[in-house]
Amino acid sequence: MEETQKRRIEKLSSHLTPNPAYATQVKPGHTECPVTHHDYKDVYAPLLEGRPIRVLVTGAAGNIAYAIAFAIARGSLFGPTTKIALHLLDIPPMSDALKGVQMELEDCAFPLLSEIVATTDVKTAFTKVDVAFLVGAFPRAKGMERKDLLKKNCTIFEEQGKALDQYSSRDVKVIVVGNPANTNCAIAMANAPSIPKRNFSAMTRLDHNRALSQLSNRLKVPVDQIHNVAIWGNHSSTQYPDVSSASAVLSNGHSLPLRSAVNDDNWLHGDFITVVQQRGAEIIKARKLSSAASAANAAINHVSDWLQGTPKGEFVSMAVASDGSYGIPKDVIYSFPVTCSGGNWKVVQGLSVSAFSRGKMDATLKELEEEKAEAFSFLKK
Repeated sequence: MEETQKRRIEKLSSHLTPNPAYATQVKPGHTECPVTHHDYKDVYAPLLEGRPIRVLVTGAAGNIAYAIAFAIARGSLFGPTTKIALHLLDIPPMSDALKGVQMELEDCAFPLLSEIVATTDVKTAFTKVDVAFLVGAFPRAKGMERKDLLKKNCTIFEEQGKALDQYSSRDVKVIVVGNPANTNCAIAMANAPSIPKRNFSAMTRLDHNRALSQLSNRLKVPVDQIHNVAIWGNHSSTQYPDVSSASAVLSNGHSLPLRSAVNDDNWLHGDFITVVQQRGAEIIKARKLSSAASAANAAINHVSDWLQGTPKGEFVSMAVASDGSYGIPKDVIYSFPVTCSGGNWKVVQGLSVSAFSRGKMDATLKELEEEKAEAFSFLKK
């Protein structure tokens, strides 16, 4: 797409014009949005084409997908100027509830929502989509064996991977939210050989956000003053929230390494990790329902940063197909600290890995490899 940087900035900064205080901050050579703090030059090219972006949400009548759909429609994903064609998919038994979601979206009269495709047909849902939120998955019922859960989800994500391969944009960006997210992502990726592996991801941003919140509470500073926490591995109770490269800006304005700011390795190696790992279970215990709003928010964070770029000097956590970094075997869907630009992610290199960290990283890798092997055994049958 031929377009000068000046025109790119003008187009992307058009949402600033109603507010002179912001608009006057957009100066020649200035490429950071003063509202979102995304770098204009890092934005994914299709967002500049002037057409509606086709976004698919599966499991659309469920609680997480419901929250995601409304966030997308109001502009939380790509900002207040990008039109959205929203594709909503659910299974036939949920068709009435899906219709209700569609009616509610219509009743909101969202200016950015140019089209709603609400369907139980997989082909219709996946056709020409640019971004896919794969939220729908088979939930673990009481008394269900783990292998039975994996088998059920293998069927779902095998079908959806094939649908991505056959019907979606060749550059579709995929986030898997439905659990077990890493393994479901691996199944979808394996069944979509025409889609680049780099276009598949699983969500560990909820774990990342939970870690930020726990540290913010501990240090009594705003959450945006905690920087560069990392989640390694699986979105499960073996995940490793790591503060080795993190920093915090304290109330006195001084920036310190996070470990120095907390000054309590016993807490960082103990309760902090456990709380983040077990937070989902604690929410279920308290609400009698799984995380919904926080999961939806994390999914929006994940895709927004992926397609609009991470702020300079910041990294986030995404489960992606390993490129071999940090000794993680290639193509394992594993959470890494990443930076994003132009719709691409890059694993942050050169981070220090202590013996403690290595042990945690290897433990979650072991679980992932075992889970993947068991799941893929069902695909061959």
